[in-house]
Amino acid sequence: MAVTFHRGHWCPYCRINTHALAQAQEQIAAEGGQVAAIMPDREHFTAEFKAESNAAFPVLTDFDNGYALSLNLAFWVGEEMQDLMSRAGWEVSRWQGSDTWLLPLPATFVVGTDGEVKARFVDPDYRKRMTIEDLLSAIRNAH
Repeated sequence: MAVTFHRGHWCPYCRINTHALAQAQEQIAAEGGQVAAIMPDREHFTAEFKAESNAAFPVLTDFDNGYALSLNLAFWVGEEMQDLMSRAGWEVSRWQGSDTWLLPLPATFVVGTDGEVKARFVDPDYRKRMTIEDLLSAIRNAH
């Protein structure tokens, strides 16, 4: 099982990564794997994002980044960045249904059948994600 955290439906890198995961879904399943994506957007936006991505896997809402916070994967967005993001048209507060201005770090965890994390990819640079090749290899080795 692969669990991946995304910043939101508005993030172009999250969109690219989700499209890549959707395209690799057959390969992932052939290796005995599944994917679940988690993002802080409200359910309406996650459902829309899932449909646009043709994702056959669940896209779940982590309201107020509660789960991401419990894993130390969430960070507060400072006022200067809030202003830049808002001026770019990214209505993070409205989309999340909260004005906490928290975002999760993009991350991927591969969990084995024994419940242990077998591989992970966490990088504060939101442009970097676990490659599909590395994900497939981790799933293959998670059994």
